[in-house]
Amino acid sequence: MDLMDLHDVAAIVRGAVEDAKVGVVPIGAGTHREVANPVADGCDEIRIPNGIVSYDPNDMTITAFAGTPIAELNRVLCGHRQEVSLDPRNDAATLGGVLACGLSGIRRLRLGPIRDTVLEVRLIDGRGTLVKGGGPVVKNVTGYDLPRLVVGSFGTLGVILQATLRCRPAPAQQQWFCSSETPSYLRRKLFRPSAVLWDGTSTSVLLEGYSDDIASESKSADLDGMLSSPPLFPNGANRGRISVDPRRLAALTQRLGGLDGVRFVAEFGVGTVHIAADEDLAFVAARAAAVAEGGWMLRECGGPPGFGGFGSNIANPALSERVRLAFDPLGKLSPGRMVDV
Repeated sequence: MDLMDLHDVAAIVRGAVEDAKVGVVPIGAGTHREVANPVADGCDEIRIPNGIVSYDPNDMTITAFAGTPIAELNRVLCGHRQEVSLDPRNDAATLGGVLACGLSGIRRLRLGPIRDTVLEVRLIDGRGTLVKGGGPVVKNVTGYDLPRLVVGSFGTLGVILQATLRCRPAPAQQQWFCSSETPSYLRRKLFRPSAVLWDGTSTSVLLEGYSDDIASESKSADLDGMLSSPPLFPNGANRGRISVDPRRLAALTQRLGGLDGVRFVAEFGVGTVHIAADEDLAFVAARAAAVAEGGWMLRECGGPPGFGGFGSNIANPALSERVRLAFDPLGKLSPGRMVDV
């Protein structure tokens, strides 16, 4: 689609924003629908178009509509042995959904947070205005850093229509290993592992690069247990994602390990812990453990009645509200989604 098509889409979204009685919520594949707080009842759902707008392998940038599945991005980039640093649990997840929820992938330890991948965004704000932030080139230092602000905003600042992403060379090889050593020990022994995961019993390590380098690294850390597939995230009726200072991750996992019915996988060096529990009380206890260590937990699904999606994690709620009102003064965009409770 060309720029005129983008304005056509913007007009559709603008009409929904102006006519909606309650509000507007953008919908992609629905894979992140339960993350955080639910939107208010009666919102108009807006389906965002999908497709690759442009791709320049030499400049290592790709532009796509927000409704484009991550699997489609990967398919296009694979032909040039490139990738983007987006690793959702479900490849059916769309570009807009992944950016709006701000859930960085399992390789964040090496690749950095998801916000570092976004160069430019185009979105519709709560007034129905088409807004562009950033630029379609890697070396861009002009204007406000709107792309980083939009990442993790859960559709409350604008309906993301299109984004330009930074690409990188795809690794020649990937290999998961398991080890009985502690995550702290392995991080000291390894040079830039892509992931170091701990489930309270064993450590899983992802190494990427050329085969000789992977062999050398694994030998230096005595990683002799090769895995045929990535380790699984914990699953259950209640799921969440804890964020904490990486320096307090060991203490947090000790707390979580003492809770009955709580399963976890912690990303060492990053400060992210994936939580699952079958019982509501165990899920509530996991959030309390996160708060006790200065962190917070984002609800991915489940939780007892009244269990907020975020918890009290907004450091400056007054400033956050001022930012939201600047983009959406009438509260039309995903109302109720990002409420601090």
